[in-house]
Amino acid sequence: MDPLIRAARDALADAYVPYSDYRVGAALLTADGTVYTGCNIENANYSNSLHAEEVAVAEAVKNGHDGFERIAVTSGVRDGVTPCGMCRQTLAEFADGDLEVVCDEGDGETTAYTLDELLPNTISLATLEDAKAESEAETETKAEESGE
Repeated sequence: MDPLIRAARDALADAYVPYSDYRVGAALLTADGTVYTGCNIENANYSNSLHAEEVAVAEAVKNGHDGFERIAVTSGVRDGVTPCGMCRQTLAEFADGDLEVVCDEGDGETTAYTLDELLPNTISLATLEDAKAESEAETETKAEESGE
C-alpha cells in the first residue's frame, strides 16, 4: 500500500466527527520528504469545522514548509473522496498545479489527479496582481481620455 495513503488512513483515528460521523484523513508530502497528517475536526456550527487537508497544510506551514509534492486523502468509507473547493484553494496557495492528489478508493485502489485538474483557473497571487495591474491601466486610460 502507498505509504501516504497509509498515513492518511492512520490520521482517521484522530478525527472529531460527532455530527456527520464522516471521518477524513489526509497526508501531505513536503518537498524534503516530511509527511504531515491531518483529520477533520467538526464544530457544531459546521462553518468553523476544519478539513483534514487544511489541518495537514497548516501543520506543514507552521513547521516552515511551503513546497509540497503529493497529498493523499481518504475517508472512513473509502469512497474516493477528493478535497473540497476550499481545500483545493488552500492547496493552491502553497503548491503548483502539478501537485499530485491521491484519493483512496478502497481495496488498494486509488485515483490520482493533479491540482490543476481539480481546480483549473485558480485564484493566486499572480491572478490578483494581474487584475490589479489591469484595473490601474484602465484608470490611467480613463484619466488620459478625460484630460486629467
